[in-house]
Amino acid sequence: MRHCTRALLAALLTLTVWLPAQAQPQTSSGQLVYVPAYSHIYHGDKPNEFLLTITISVRNADPWRPLELTMLEYRGSDGRVLKSFLDKPLSIAPLAATRFVVAESDAHGGSGACFLVRWRAGQPINQPVIQAVMIGARANQGISFICEGQPLVEAK
Repeated sequence: MRHCTRALLAALLTLTVWLPAQAQPQTSSGQLVYVPAYSHIYHGDKPNEFLLTITISVRNADPWRPLELTMLEYRGSDGRVLKSFLDKPLSIAPLAATRFVVAESDAHGGSGACFLVRWRAGQPINQPVIQAVMIGARANQGISFICEGQPLVEAK
């Protein structure tokens, strides 16, 4: 019986490590977010480029408070800024979204492209959902996938 109790306790402890806790929204009053992106990927035996359109989507996941985008830069595989999408801060209403597009014909970013996104809010809010959506089609072949943004630093 004692062995059975120990085994049950060990199983429960393992489950608590593997099962996520009741999900609580992560809040912040601002962050710098890194979002991987691909202006093209490679396919076939030879490194053939498959060009992709990139849509960067910023969604305010807070139902009550706005957020403000203060920077949105598109960077190439070498880390250089290829395009800055904002001339001035852009407010995003609660539960609203905005998007910016890099055309399929713009392959300058390369397979290591990324976006840097800086946002802020007047008080802690639910973190926005920031994603790069890549899509491309050629003949009868199509591909689409997303990359999630990763916070690098919190606003000070």
